Amino acid sequence: MDRFLARAFEAEKIAHAMSDRVDQLTPPQPVRRGWSVPVMGSGVGLTESPRGALGHWIKISGSKTVNYEVVTPTCWNASSRDDRRNRGPIEEALIGTPVDNLNEPLELVRVLHSFDLCLSCTLSVTRPAGPATLIRLC
Repeated sequence: MDRFLARAFEAEKIAHAMSDRVDQLTPPQPVRRGWSVPVMGSGVGLTESPRGALGHWIKISGSKTVNYEVVTPTCWNASSRDDRRNRGPIEEALIGTPVDNLNEPLELVRVLHSFDLCLSCTLSVTRPAGPATLIRLC
């Protein structure tokens, strides 16, 4: 719950700051311009989003997208093991989480979403004494 509250407080703080700053803007030229899809080209967009690092890669040929790749913050946030086989933060947080109903482990989804709201609501759950189980919760 603390992560949700921190995100909400940060968004509120930024919204108030932006409200003051937007009124101070007087752009010297139009803020947008026309564009057309190039016949050929490629591009990369890298940024830091509220959830973490985000990257986009695109290739265009014949004015059509022939390849598009995206690495979302979820890829980084939800990585299960590193190159030394250490658990990622989400996997570590899930271990030992008490679950009331094994057929609908909503507590696990709460842990997942506390790290990253965009994670899927389908879980692969492994119990120490049994096979992996795929559970769809949304």
